[in-house]
Amino acid sequence: MAKKIPIIPIIFILPTILFLGTFIYFPLFQNFYNSFFDFSVFSQKKEFIGFSAYTQLFQDNVVMPALVNNIKYAVISVAFQVIFALILATILEDKLFRNIAPFLRVIYFIPVMISISVIALLFGFIYNPQMGLLNSFLELVGLDNLAMPWLGNATTSIYAVIAMSQWQSIGFITMLFIVAIQKIPKDLYEAADIDGAGKIRKFISITVPQVKETMFVNTLITITGAMLVFNEPYILTNGGPGFSSTTLSVYMYQQGFVKDNMGYASVIATLIFILTAIFALIQIRVSGTGRDD
Repeated sequence: MAKKIPIIPIIFILPTILFLGTFIYFPLFQNFYNSFFDFSVFSQKKEFIGFSAYTQLFQDNVVMPALVNNIKYAVISVAFQVIFALILATILEDKLFRNIAPFLRVIYFIPVMISISVIALLFGFIYNPQMGLLNSFLELVGLDNLAMPWLGNATTSIYAVIAMSQWQSIGFITMLFIVAIQKIPKDLYEAADIDGAGKIRKFISITVPQVKETMFVNTLITITGAMLVFNEPYILTNGGPGFSSTTLSVYMYQQGFVKDNMGYASVIATLIFILTAIFALIQIRVSGTGRDD
């Protein structure tokens, strides 16, 4: 007898399939298709150039520095938004801070709710070389030699942008870790107390293993966000000075919407997608997600 097709499950998953196909997979395919053409948004004419734009990508003197900036973003973000955020979440869940933990959670989460445009304006004042808070503080403590135009210096501009991003984002990741820590059975910590384990030992032997799945998710979110980052460098420095704080997304925008080179912008977008997918697959492989213990 022929098997009946399960209609009900298909009806439930069909909206999701249509949504993914319309807003994710079709745009990806269309972008990849457009990368083989040279065209402008102001003209309907498209010139087929094949892999010429991909060849240009490897010869572009801006792509590699932009990729390096994305990697710097990813490394520093993982250090702060995963490692430091886990430590911070553990401290907030400690008995010593239990009474003021709700207040501290609110304080750390407030930057997440603020618009990135507002935060960029705020940090623009902080980094101001003449009357900015950062240089004023350095002068106050006698470190005048360290004062500089943080956003106008090609060496420090990308790190200034990254610092702003960490300040805004760390609260969200910390909240995710707090939720994960709260789900850890209290019996494990009580047994560790009986055995005489200290806070650091309990953190390494209990907390970290118990929240490893959350660490994987947070690391994936952080690295993906670092490879796609656009708002922070674009609003704060517009990729400058020169291309010192340019990321791949900013360079893609400049090529597509400033220089009207949409075909080459599609090539850069394809590169961003490939790199993001590779980093995600590596993270899944390293974490061992999907394998039985």
